[in-house]
Amino acid sequence: MNFAKRRWILGFAVFAITAASYAQWSNPAEDIPAYHPAAPLKVTPLPPMLSGAKLTGDNFRYPWQVHVYQQAAKIGNVLYQLPCNCRCDRSLGHTSLRSCYEGLHGAECSTCAKEAFYAFAMTKSGKTPAEIRAGIAQHAYEQIDLEKQ
Repeated sequence: MNFAKRRWILGFAVFAITAASYAQWSNPAEDIPAYHPAAPLKVTPLPPMLSGAKLTGDNFRYPWQVHVYQQAAKIGNVLYQLPCNCRCDRSLGHTSLRSCYEGLHGAECSTCAKEAFYAFAMTKSGKTPAEIRAGIAQHAYEQIDLEKQ
């Protein structure tokens, strides 16, 4: 077998193993948005979440938009362990609900905002990230009225 053919076969094998082990593809029957099953390791810092003076301008016209970022900043490690049902993992490459608050997406998407408000309230009531995930899967966050936040 020549070198080029072996190289192609090896490349295909690496791709196949990677694709098979990727969580989003490994169980298509469970179409769960991306999230991390455990808190982030302290080895590598996570990207910063928007805060302070960055919470102004056209993207922050309503009080709830600023408030959700303020609450999200307090529970960043919890948001890291939660999926986002708006499917920004597919459209924006987000890896968890926390990713929505590293940029402007959390201010633009009512699903992300409601999930973060829900996560904050549930965290304050003593729920674990796994319990909050279960609530998100059942769409418990949909009851939240953003105008009252």
